[in-house]
Amino acid sequence: MIKTLTVHGNSAALIIDKPILELLNISLDTPLRISTDGTSLIISPLSSLDRGARFDAALKRVNQNHSKTLKRLAGVE
Repeated sequence: MIKTLTVHGNSAALIIDKPILELLNISLDTPLRISTDGTSLIISPLSSLDRGARFDAALKRVNQNHSKTLKRLAGVE
């Protein structure tokens, strides 16, 4: 399949056909990772592992920044 970019405001957009989205189980709200190997553009849905890693990092930041408050709320000091 050969595609061309479409102008979208000041950006370029790539239209992905519905059968390809369905095959990959991608919806309009699926987070996508865009990367390159130096010659090709790689677009892939984020796996649950990526989401889990992001959740763990966010939880760690919350605990670092608010540990005293969370302990007070839990009644542990």
